Amino acid sequence: MTQRLKFAGLAAVAALTLGMTAACGSDSGSGGETTGGETNGGETSGDAGGSGTLDRLRDEGTIKLAIADERPYSWVGDDGTPQGATIAMHEKIFPEIGIPNIEVVEVDWNSLIPGLNAGRFDAVSAGMSILPDRCAQAAFSDPEIMYTTALMVPEGNPKGLSDLHSVVDAGDVKLAVLAGGIESGYADDLGIGNTMKVDNAQDGMDAVSNGRADAFAMTAISLNWMATNSPDAGVEVTPAFVAVIDDVKQIGAGSTVFRKEDTALLAAYNEALSGITSDVDTYLGLVGDYGFTAENLPPADLTTEQLCSGDLSDLS
Repeated sequence: MTQRLKFAGLAAVAALTLGMTAACGSDSGSGGETTGGETNGGETSGDAGGSGTLDRLRDEGTIKLAIADERPYSWVGDDGTPQGATIAMHEKIFPEIGIPNIEVVEVDWNSLIPGLNAGRFDAVSAGMSILPDRCAQAAFSDPEIMYTTALMVPEGNPKGLSDLHSVVDAGDVKLAVLAGGIESGYADDLGIGNTMKVDNAQDGMDAVSNGRADAFAMTAISLNWMATNSPDAGVEVTPAFVAVIDDVKQIGAGSTVFRKEDTALLAAYNEALSGITSDVDTYLGLVGDYGFTAENLPPADLTTEQLCSGDLSDLS
């Protein structure tokens, strides 16, 4: 179940992240797990009065972050070390709020919010798009990364694709999309029925490389990163574009995700985040090595509340 943000007249919406979760309910897990906190011997790790999780994480000194191996946002390197733009921000932010250590667990994209609400980890570090249906399930930090969309196609772009409308016009294109990703919702809205849903970005690139799909739609920075680092895959990436649905441009802004009851943790995180997003040099010093530019810095007047409501009509 996807829900798109529609707006007109936002002047400077620029590049990037990642895809979207379609899960509409909580995964209650088993063996005493409860939505919003993991129960062990009658104690819950969820927030009590809004500060429980923050207090617990400060006491333990470690926060467990979930990622979905979408590069260059977040992934685990060959040496087992977490890497990526969101990881770089979190390695600065969490120590500042009294949590010096980060532990990372990789899960499928569709399991990020359900696993968060089941207490399997404490936050999601995946550059997840801030969208109304997700805001109904979890709490998003202030915007961190702007993004646009692109298509990965075979070398030479034999079908001459440029954006999702060109996929519609071609009529005979098999389009790979990330299961639960925002691009999957775009495809549905545009009536693109010939789609292949993949569990992760690598599977999408493999589908194009192996000829099982004609194109793979995802965030531009992720596709360019993959193509650059896989020179023998036989793929290329179209220029970035802003998706348009019903003549309305779609905004892409991602952030870190927390449980709704973890209000103190979210507030502390946002305060530390503001020191990064309020200064372009600090921002680029953390994410620039991963291909992000000043265009990916969210506008100062763009808020999570606006993105969650889906009403951006007051922006010009």
